[in-house]
Amino acid sequence: MSTASQEFAFDCVVVGSGHAGSCAALSARDAGCKRVLIVDKCPPEWVGGNGFFTAGAHRTVHGGVQDLLPIAQNATPEAAKTIDMDPYTAEDFTGDIMRLGQGQSDPAVVKAVVDGSRDAVQWLAERVKVPFIFSFHRQAYLVNGRQVFWGGLVLSVEDGGKGLIAAHQAALGAAGVETWFNTAATELLVDGDAVVGLVVDKEGTPVRLRAPAVILACGGFEANKDLRGKYLGTDWERAKVRGTPYNTGDGLTLAQRIGARLTGDYTGCHSTCWDANAPSDRGDRELSNQFTKSGYPLGLMLNARGQRFVDEGEDFRNYTYAKFGRAILAQPGGIAFQVWDSQVAPLLRKEEYADDVVERIWGDSLEQLADKLVGKGLEEKAAFVQTITRYNEAAHAFREEHPEKTWDPAVKDGLSTQSNAVKLELPKSNWALPVEKPPFLAVKVTCGITFTFGGLAIDPDTAGVVSDATGKPIPGLFCTGELVGGLFYKNYPGGSGLTGGAVFGRKAGREAAKLAAVA
Repeated sequence: MSTASQEFAFDCVVVGSGHAGSCAALSARDAGCKRVLIVDKCPPEWVGGNGFFTAGAHRTVHGGVQDLLPIAQNATPEAAKTIDMDPYTAEDFTGDIMRLGQGQSDPAVVKAVVDGSRDAVQWLAERVKVPFIFSFHRQAYLVNGRQVFWGGLVLSVEDGGKGLIAAHQAALGAAGVETWFNTAATELLVDGDAVVGLVVDKEGTPVRLRAPAVILACGGFEANKDLRGKYLGTDWERAKVRGTPYNTGDGLTLAQRIGARLTGDYTGCHSTCWDANAPSDRGDRELSNQFTKSGYPLGLMLNARGQRFVDEGEDFRNYTYAKFGRAILAQPGGIAFQVWDSQVAPLLRKEEYADDVVERIWGDSLEQLADKLVGKGLEEKAAFVQTITRYNEAAHAFREEHPEKTWDPAVKDGLSTQSNAVKLELPKSNWALPVEKPPFLAVKVTCGITFTFGGLAIDPDTAGVVSDATGKPIPGLFCTGELVGGLFYKNYPGGSGLTGGAVFGRKAGREAAKLAAVA
């Protein structure tokens, strides 16, 4: 037990200053908690957890452009007439999570996220003043003068995660929520079967915090190299940390010590194609999500031996990037090269592929490009050229057999490499343009890990953490964000992580206020 000499009383203590924790703290304050405290072991300049490093994407059920137009700040009613945006139903959202999770996700947890998604983004827009925008730059293509959205994801935030966390900080400050930085949670205080507070190390001084509710929102274990090796496999020790270096599994450790149930996919995580030249153990607060390299559906990805290893056109990017990050890590040296020709290179998003963001490697021929890539880790130059040449033959053969097929990046266009004349062992199922117009562009990528999927079992109605011994919620203990287990397995639909953090953060905050009212 702790020997802390200082003691303070709060109505609710939240561990973690990211998006999910901020939602929980503000929800608790609005629901009636008078004194709400956020503690975070990071220094103030690292506020925001992994939410800071996102693009701010929120996946939500919606009825189409007119439904979301009131909360999107970058489209006028007149401009909305040029937008093609299919409604995204609860069935669509549920189906995407379950499909990508191979049917293993907890249906009750999934239902809570899906059913709470639309109300959550409305609350974020109105209460937190999150500057939502339609994600034209990430989730739509301009086709025949119309903005065509794809992949079910339409909302992001002005200035991405930076804008999201700035909105949270302003709202928390106005609501009078306190935040202690450089303050690590070290022990949950328990009285009988209930959590009654938390012990923290505040800049080297142990402090006891009494509170009828503690909400854990301090992320997974993605920044802990040893835990990555233990749970995900030794290959993951070399993955680059995409976000905060402070998500090292503390919430799991604290909760497990008092008998919380662990659940979910401890061998799975959110990963992505990441700049191979990015820092290894933390994200960059300035470039942030710009290290993501998501242009692969427009081209090809080849490993160090010059071989393709994924179907780049299997599905829309926001359904494949998490598992493709894992696939890159499994390649020789844990690297790959994304390759395009000059037909599509201009379509690459500048925030990810501009000259001042990434090292762009050009060649006037495939052979010249291969020569340059040898110095970047390519081991088999001839195989690299042969793979692309064979791919081009297959792409041409398909187009000759199917002249009615047209390339369209806004839909799964069926333009593939699999004709009667030529079939590749590993197809490209959509968007299979030949890579043949010089000059050719390549970018070296690796795997960036964002968050881990394994977490704590919760009651989906309250976000209460479940006891392993009783199967019931531990009184006074809640969790949200990356710590929620059972939601994602193997893969996940982009934008659903931030939405889940808001949904369960709001639930946890409201439940905390109920406990404070009777404390």
